[in-house]
Amino acid sequence: MTTSQTISHWINNDVFTGSSGQSAPVTNPATGQVTGQVALASVEDAQTVINAAAAAFPAWRDTSITKRVQTLFAFRELLNARRGELAAIITAEHGKVLSDAMGEVARGIEVVEFACGIPHLLKGGYAENASTNVDVYNIRQALGPVAIIAPFNFPAMVPMWFFPIAIAAGNTVVVKPSEKDPSSSLWMAELWKEAGLPDGVFNVLQGDKTAVDELLTNPAIKAVSFVGSTPIAQYVYRTATASGKRVQALGGAKNHAVILPDADLDLAADSMVNAGFGSAGERCMAISACVAVGPIADDLVAKIVERAAAIKTGDGAKGSDMGPLITKVHRDKVASYIDAGEAEGAKVVLDGRNVTVEGAENGFWLGPTLLDNVTPEMSVYTDEIFGPVLSVVRVETYDEALELINNNPYGNGTAIFTNDGGAARRFQNEVEVGMVGINVPIPVPMAFFSFGGWKASLFGDTHAYGPEGVQFFTRAKAVTQRWADPSHGGINLGFPENN
Repeated sequence: MTTSQTISHWINNDVFTGSSGQSAPVTNPATGQVTGQVALASVEDAQTVINAAAAAFPAWRDTSITKRVQTLFAFRELLNARRGELAAIITAEHGKVLSDAMGEVARGIEVVEFACGIPHLLKGGYAENASTNVDVYNIRQALGPVAIIAPFNFPAMVPMWFFPIAIAAGNTVVVKPSEKDPSSSLWMAELWKEAGLPDGVFNVLQGDKTAVDELLTNPAIKAVSFVGSTPIAQYVYRTATASGKRVQALGGAKNHAVILPDADLDLAADSMVNAGFGSAGERCMAISACVAVGPIADDLVAKIVERAAAIKTGDGAKGSDMGPLITKVHRDKVASYIDAGEAEGAKVVLDGRNVTVEGAENGFWLGPTLLDNVTPEMSVYTDEIFGPVLSVVRVETYDEALELINNNPYGNGTAIFTNDGGAARRFQNEVEVGMVGINVPIPVPMAFFSFGGWKASLFGDTHAYGPEGVQFFTRAKAVTQRWADPSHGGINLGFPENN
């Protein structure tokens, strides 16, 4: 069943259909029905969108910080009042349950609110009479048009990690959403228009690799923010930096949670279920490896099974606990990892491969799955599965658990569950991961900190949002000034000295 809805590009505060004539289906994962067709940009379409952002930049850069922030405040008020609309769009195209979609929007709003305070963050420093009759000061200025390439799993929150700060700092923006759930960005574009954002400051470019490659290589784009898998993050980083751009490319993850013998096992089990199966595991901060230390593994597994078996899988708009996976292809790929884990010797303690939902048999369903006795050689451990599959790895000591994590090529997020403050302090110091939770399973920092991993989870030096986001979307300029006076000293070809 295909509807006539067309999901287009957005430039100069209006819909732009483009000229490629190419499109891709957008599907409701809970029903398997095609709900629309998203435009796929040609190179010429991408250039049209980029040119609109470039044309709007000088005027927006020169708009006062006060006026920019007033527009941002207006956007925040509209977004806060109508967040339910955006959450419903996310659920319809991504599949996550409404409560999860509302949480996604709420975390995005935090970054909008952080960006509302940007006048303080853009202040420079001033040194009067740094040298005789010479004053020195520094300022931070916008880069120009910037690109945001967003993943399917957070179609609203991830773009909001970047564009509020970019826009508040005086940049113009081109957002390239995932083709799988592209409507959220268009909805936010219309909200920006209602908030009074001038034409060309916020633009949406729909498309596939053709659109992405133009954003990575077009000289008008000055910086690229990307979130996605590690292989694509590496490609984005290499291609865009080779074209002279500033890049932050956030990649994949294999997040471990260490459960020490002294941990509160009920808290740990609740946390493993929440972090492993929330959003059907389609989170870069999901816990996918539960490392049980010492003699507590059997009790912990039993508690996880008891909780996970009660999860209701179904349509995210109809009161379920966990929704479908994003596509049938992805659902089948995740199921194949369960097959492989079982064949390699892991014990399938809870099996989600045969879950069905009455009245929605064509949805992309895979229930919560728990594998025990997983070892580091198994593909279910080595690969980022991105689905509701939690692996239990049994070790004897803290040192073994730490070695597992530090030997892993990813370094996005991790957690430790313990009542021993000394062990927690040692872990946060020794673990080679960018974001650490202590009795917190999904340690996504608040908006006034910054989000980012280590190792193969981040390419580029700058983390997302927070103070590092302001640094990424601005560049420093130092000004040294002296007003003419009779004692300037005349001709002197020596290198200037301070005195």
